[in-house]
Amino acid sequence: MVKIRKILTNFIFLALCLVWLFPIYIIIVNSFKDRQEIYNNLLALPTSLSFNFYIDAMGRMNFLNAFTNSLIVTGVSIIFIIVLTSMTAWMLVRTNNRISVLIFTIFIATMLIPFQTLMMPLMQVMSGLERNLGVSIFNNLGGLIFMNIGFGAGLAVFLFHGFIGSIPVSLEEAATIDGCTKWGVFWRIVFPMLKPVTVTVTILNVIWLWNDYLLPSLFLRNVAVRTIPLSTFSFFGQFTIEWSLAMAGLTLTVIPVIVFYLSAQKHIIKGVAAGAVK
Repeated sequence: MVKIRKILTNFIFLALCLVWLFPIYIIIVNSFKDRQEIYNNLLALPTSLSFNFYIDAMGRMNFLNAFTNSLIVTGVSIIFIIVLTSMTAWMLVRTNNRISVLIFTIFIATMLIPFQTLMMPLMQVMSGLERNLGVSIFNNLGGLIFMNIGFGAGLAVFLFHGFIGSIPVSLEEAATIDGCTKWGVFWRIVFPMLKPVTVTVTILNVIWLWNDYLLPSLFLRNVAVRTIPLSTFSFFGQFTIEWSLAMAGLTLTVIPVIVFYLSAQKHIIKGVAAGAVK
């Protein structure tokens, strides 16, 4: 009975995995087909494995430029999010007064507000800053990075806040007695212990920032500063869709995320396990 239950459970998990991977199969398989093949049978394997659609898609997307822009936006945003939010969470945990509780509550509240409700006010405020102060926000990777830091701060502070609460204060007090400054206490004692939650924050933000389309579409109107999702959308025209190129472009978009996950898989598993213990 136990063996039958185990086989049934494995079968259910296998079926769920296949359902989960089915869209990826559709994208990869149809990236090698022309329009006629796609319309004839969406699920069938391609008759040939020509990479012409990938070459054309990379040229149309200006892939190297878009990849570089996405890499800069994702990497710089994550660095600032981790550094700023970890320090913020540490100070909020260690001060532990009404003001720190209020500030933490505000960070949590920002996670509950849908971005769609902020789109128009955000555009008006940023347009006013650019017009009155001369601060370049639109068509600028720096402006997008600034926006990403703000929108990613809430979740990161929440995760760091919960993890830092489990770190004994006695470790920081011992370092202070030994002559360590506040800056030194955080970077030498506290931050190295935040590795598991830092890995978690990094994973969540890589997935979000790399695949984000809505926010970059509002601020990056120039072709030269487009990220990969914006470049991929160029295949979806008003009256026609170039499915073969679109599928090839989407495949090129997800490959970096898959490579990142495979390269960081050991750290991801350690981070999840350590976070669960904490």
